[in-house]
Amino acid sequence: MRMLLAVAALGAVIAPARAEVRIIASPGGQVGPFIELFDKVRQSGERVVIDGPCLSACTLVLSMVPNDRICVTRRAVLGFHAARSIDGRGRLYAEPEASQEVLAAYPAPVRGWIISRGGLTSRLLLLRGRELAAIYPRCR
Repeated sequence: MRMLLAVAALGAVIAPARAEVRIIASPGGQVGPFIELFDKVRQSGERVVIDGPCLSACTLVLSMVPNDRICVTRRAVLGFHAARSIDGRGRLYAEPEASQEVLAAYPAPVRGWIISRGGLTSRLLLLRGRELAAIYPRCR
């Protein structure tokens, strides 16, 4: 039995199935809710299928769920950028220490890919296609 569940707080659409969480589209958002979600997924033993865009905070799944429980489809796209926060006036500002912590937490192949492209900056780096399939297996 499959059911689509919109997770409004995360801006993501996730389709749970038997022992599987499917990320269909997530633009990211605040880190806290993603950490809570992926902690539950890690504890559940479920497999994560990345089946569309997983951007920004969504990519924390890579550092929280074991690599052998993550697979990607042809539609998968991972998007990385530097950590940033919003001040009391609504202005974005860089969080270099948080960016370094996040980068260090990614699996080595992902970290290497990001570093080879200049590291985490305000520019969105997109990992997809053959480069992504060389790091994570295609879902079966």
